Amino acid sequence: MTEEEARKLKYDPATVELQTTEAMYRNDNHTGLRRVLTYGTFDLLHYGHIRLLQRAAALGDYLIVALSTDEFNAGKGKRSFYPYSVRKEMLEALRYVDLVIPENTWEQKRNDVLEYNVDVVCMGGDWKGSPRFEEPLRGLCDLVYLDRTDGISTTAVKKSLAGNKATTPGSVASGAAR
Repeated sequence: MTEEEARKLKYDPATVELQTTEAMYRNDNHTGLRRVLTYGTFDLLHYGHIRLLQRAAALGDYLIVALSTDEFNAGKGKRSFYPYSVRKEMLEALRYVDLVIPENTWEQKRNDVLEYNVDVVCMGGDWKGSPRFEEPLRGLCDLVYLDRTDGISTTAVKKSLAGNKATTPGSVASGAAR
């Protein structure tokens, strides 16, 4: 449609496209897709992250990643190597990820499930039994815990790069801390 045709119909094609895109994943227009949500910092993106996202995406049709903001990480005593905007850009470039939203607080999970009409929340197996997930989400959606990829973690990569361990890929994979 040309800009002239759009003016005659009194709508902006860019605005309509944005509204349509948002309606695809917001609660007001559920399309029947099985929506999966996961949370994380995803700093120093590595093959363990990729495998987690691949397995999470396989649980449904639409994967939403709630990415911890720099401010939220600071409140947890964590500092990312890459800022939120860069981590978000990297996640958005992955074929498994359909949408990246900010994770600003521990308490937002219930609202995220309701707002984005989520069917499944999945997390690493180390979160199993955590009241941060189980209590607010009980009865709202399925909870799935995925095992971490053996031999890799952001902590191990950071230690390796800092010189605490040899920096070969095998050394990171051989005894990674979580």
